[in-house]
Amino acid sequence: MLYLCATPIGNLGDITLRVIDALQNCDAVYCEDTRQTAKLLNHLEIKKPVVSCHKHNEQFRAEELIARLKNGENICYCSDAGMPAVSDPGEVLVRSCIEHELDFTVLPGASAVLSAAVLSGLPMQPFTFFGFMPRDNKAQAEMLETIRACSHLCLLYESPHRIKATLNLLHEALGNVRAAVLRELTKKFESAYRGTLKELIDMFTDEPKGECVIAVYPQRQALAPSDERLNLLLSELLKERSVKDAAAIASEVLELPKKLCYSRALILNQE
Repeated sequence: MLYLCATPIGNLGDITLRVIDALQNCDAVYCEDTRQTAKLLNHLEIKKPVVSCHKHNEQFRAEELIARLKNGENICYCSDAGMPAVSDPGEVLVRSCIEHELDFTVLPGASAVLSAAVLSGLPMQPFTFFGFMPRDNKAQAEMLETIRACSHLCLLYESPHRIKATLNLLHEALGNVRAAVLRELTKKFESAYRGTLKELIDMFTDEPKGECVIAVYPQRQALAPSDERLNLLLSELLKERSVKDAAAIASEVLELPKKLCYSRALILNQE
């Protein structure tokens, strides 16, 4: 049996009894980072062989692990923190077990995305988890377009040095909608920042410490590009202002995405 073990995301007290039992009784522990997992095992006073299995060698390790499972061994897999395969390695191991018709199970526990969804204070059901914001511009645009099409809670992981840039990207794509930033979840300095995207951007004048989760509620606008309120406001603004300036003002006043207002302003300006 392969046991996919959820591990603490900060507070070591969040380890579950089932995970402890699996770690005590397995033949080996495969993990994303042997140093991180060694700290956990030392804390639990458990001594087991530890094998690295990260995103760069997961396919190779999967073949090795399958052979061990077929040989009757019990293996635990731990990512650095939280649930394996959720923005962490583990998915290849799962697919390999299914392909070879070998048993695997999930031992639930701490989850940053679930904790953040509740702490955000935003309507929770349904929600979509997007992982980390891509660094590639094209992939970023595609993700932002997908989020903009949502009418429910969206969650993203983000590193502290990228938090303000990602909030700005979301503000540009979605307008000034409700959001929250959840930082250092389960740790001593756990913090929840709630407000509009603009308010959150203003809060983060300095780079925060610790990993963050962004929760944003796109609230797909009832206003369509042809809506009379948007048309009327842009028509008045375009009498004295450029397309860019008119779109920026309309976006701020009506709390609509800048791109939506700009594309509509371009149409009106040509009529």
